[in-house]
Amino acid sequence: MQLELSTRSMDGIAIVDCHGRLLFGEESASLRDTIKNLLASSNHIVLNLGGVNYIDSGGLGTLVALYTTARNAGGSIKLAALTQRVGDLLQVTKLLTVFEVFDTVEDAVASYRKGAAA
Repeated sequence: MQLELSTRSMDGIAIVDCHGRLLFGEESASLRDTIKNLLASSNHIVLNLGGVNYIDSGGLGTLVALYTTARNAGGSIKLAALTQRVGDLLQVTKLLTVFEVFDTVEDAVASYRKGAAA
């Protein structure tokens, strides 16, 4: 199944809902374009990966590149609702130490509010 992306906003935070497989190629390019467009208007982005059932090495590379792109633009990307398979993959690759990961999209959005209040 191809990667399907939809965007929405919650409390001024951009949320990208991802469904399908995050693979090198068209899927990664689509996610990259979506995030870069969002960074023009919002520094805070939550990737909802609850619908992602598979990520290949190219997909992992894309996530890391987007993390770096967001940081360089003065923003950040947080991950939410990881499936067991994706969570295990991020743990094995040590990327859980790079990304902030939350159980739900709402928790990720709330973490931005807490950061702004601090």
